[in-house]
Amino acid sequence: MSSPVPAPNAESRLLPPYRALFAVDAKDFTGLAAVQHGPISQLIPELVDRALERAALHELRDSKRFPANTGDGVVFGFEPALLPFVLWPFLDVLDDTLGAYNRQSVGPRIRLRASVHVGPLPDADGPGDGNGTARNDTHRLLDSRPVKAILTAASEEVTHLAAIISQRVYEDVVLGGFTGLHPDRCVEVPATVEGKDFAQRAWLYVPSPSGNLVRAGVRPREEEESAALPGTAAAREQPPGTSAGTHYSGNTQKVGEGAAVMGGVGGDVTYTGGSSTYHGTNQHWGSGDNVAGGKRTGGAGDGR
Repeated sequence: MSSPVPAPNAESRLLPPYRALFAVDAKDFTGLAAVQHGPISQLIPELVDRALERAALHELRDSKRFPANTGDGVVFGFEPALLPFVLWPFLDVLDDTLGAYNRQSVGPRIRLRASVHVGPLPDADGPGDGNGTARNDTHRLLDSRPVKAILTAASEEVTHLAAIISQRVYEDVVLGGFTGLHPDRCVEVPATVEGKDFAQRAWLYVPSPSGNLVRAGVRPREEEESAALPGTAAAREQPPGTSAGTHYSGNTQKVGEGAAVMGGVGGDVTYTGGSSTYHGTNQHWGSGDNVAGGKRTGGAGDGR
């Protein structure tokens, strides 16, 4: 017999343990032929596990909590202590793993959106494990307009992964300095989902930017290090008063579908999404899908 449904705030009870959550789903999965759905559903968790192996996260691969195959992706919980390593190097390794697969595959490309979150969830080896607000928010982040728009705008030849990181994870792990992912590699966005009562501040991270992102001055990983070296052409071409690691060069991009990235050094980051209204620090948006900004990068610390 199932347990009675508790009434909220009727009494105090133990808080469920905090669990980190990682979820991915595939771009354009529903557009695939029906015969391809089953094999792709099996392939995605295999590629995620392959990346966990390559990132030396054997413990996480073998100790996932309440894992689930969602058809077009996977979701699982894990110990929050491993969050720094999921943000880096795992996201970069997953992007590389997807790229290696896509370059040799004769079938459809696998391009993923990923979300990373943390919160209290039941985890007592029971049938309801993993269900709760944190799980719901993880999927809302995954379906939010900014991460979808960015992946659509990027080149399918280069950008295989776009990740969205919750504000809680960003504050505790990235700003806390516990991960190799530098804060300046992340862009603040409002995460909203069309047709859903959901609006949260979140952070986008694209390991291999391309397309409109590169034209706007967002450099791929391999170019960032060379741009910072004194005497290089990239360093000599830096505008006066900018740092060598600046990712945004002040270009303006206009697109009919997807996302545009615009910016100048040292200013705000702006996203214009659907008709939702949300006012947060350095954020303004109305209609369309545009990411704009003056994102300061470089400086002290790792330039990842």
